[in-house]
Amino acid sequence: MIETRRLSKVYSRGLYALRDLTLNVEKAEFVFLTGPSGAGKSTLLRLLLMQERPTEGEVFVNGHNLAMLSRREIQEYRRGIGFVFQDFKLIPGRTVLENVSFVPEVLGVPAANQRRRAFQVLKWVGLQHRMNAYPNDLSGGEQQRIAIARALVNDPVLLIADEPTGNLDPDLSLEIMNLLREINAGGTTVLVATHDRELIRLVGRRTVTLDQGRVVEVG
Repeated sequence: MIETRRLSKVYSRGLYALRDLTLNVEKAEFVFLTGPSGAGKSTLLRLLLMQERPTEGEVFVNGHNLAMLSRREIQEYRRGIGFVFQDFKLIPGRTVLENVSFVPEVLGVPAANQRRRAFQVLKWVGLQHRMNAYPNDLSGGEQQRIAIARALVNDPVLLIADEPTGNLDPDLSLEIMNLLREINAGGTTVLVATHDRELIRLVGRRTVTLDQGRVVEVG
């Protein structure tokens, strides 16, 4: 599903965020990406989302060489990826249902289909009864579940989560990880960036550790 070949990203003054990174994530695999601050985790996620371009090397996702995609193909590629943020990124002035249906709305899906799909994923994460609430009315755990529902609304083949439990207590963190495991069990590839080594131990999935832009451990 994800393959990088001798991938490097250099910023100003010769600062390497990633250096000669080779990584493989299989289809339908659940993988943790960890390492200290500045290790290159966020840079790798931005490259996978095509928010940035590599300085050297290649990135392949679901059979696509990202460097070869046209602008139209980039938009189509991004539709196949769900992304979950640490700080949720919900729109305060929209209801839960409107937040989740925002992605299909942007993609031009008919309104009735937007609502139907949004309700389906809200039901799947157990929050359909909160569909008319606003983000500020929700707990942190509920907001993260809504963010996950929004990431799933377009039925992605790959779900990327950047520190999805960073603002949650340990019990809620494990609850969110169990939800991500259920998503993975349905065939979606899941890549989670996190600092939480105890959570990684409890969940028990393959872990790739970065340090100074390199893979230093796979376990």
